[in-house]
Amino acid sequence: MSKVVDSTLLILGPNAWILLAIMLILAAALWRIALGRSPWDMLFAGLRALVQLAAVVLVIAWLSGRGPWAFAFVTVMFVVAAWTSGRRVAPDGRWWLAAIPIAAGVIPVAAMMFALGVVPFNALAIIAILGQQIGGAMSAVTLSGRRIRDELSLRHNEVEAAVALGFQWPAARLMVARPVAGEAIIPTLDQTRTAGLVTLPGAFVGMILGGAAPIDAGLIQLLVLISLLLVNALAAAVSLWLGSRDAWRRPSQRA
Repeated sequence: MSKVVDSTLLILGPNAWILLAIMLILAAALWRIALGRSPWDMLFAGLRALVQLAAVVLVIAWLSGRGPWAFAFVTVMFVVAAWTSGRRVAPDGRWWLAAIPIAAGVIPVAAMMFALGVVPFNALAIIAILGQQIGGAMSAVTLSGRRIRDELSLRHNEVEAAVALGFQWPAARLMVARPVAGEAIIPTLDQTRTAGLVTLPGAFVGMILGGAAPIDAGLIQLLVLISLLLVNALAAAVSLWLGSRDAWRRPSQRA
């Protein structure tokens, strides 16, 4: 007989696995029927998440108490984030440049948190905080980079007209791209503005369930949310800088 794990939030047991399978199949069916996409994309994503989370659990358990080794794991996370985001923004171009805006968002903010002693030098804290920041920067680069690319493509005549009037190419592209680059920050901005009203963020709930004082849990979650605002803003700003210089495309792809 399978053991059921009790929790104040969820009851984990055989029914949880059945529910996971049902939700994934329904999501794949909607992905295909309503949105016209391949159901295998959705199924593969779910199965991949299962395998990756299982592996991560084992790795984090081994890393517990080995602070310096946590940075090696974070480096792997960074490389995967740069590859994932870069392939979304410039699948046929210089996708590896996604590492620049992600690093520009994560490194300064993480350095401040370590320098001020807010993040302890232990494996779990390093992976948890930097992992969230890398994930946030990855999303910001993907959203801003794709939005900037599409806007510049759609309004290329306006860019050329600005150049004809005497603007330099980066300045002309910036005029078109800047208004849409900030849209990548809107999801994080809304999450921060509605924290505690619409949703209870995961870190806050996890600390409360672990017995932490509500004030301490709230402060930590606030630090995470505000740090993500800065991380994402930096990542989007650097993505805009790259886009205004047509850096994502290879030299051979430029007119």
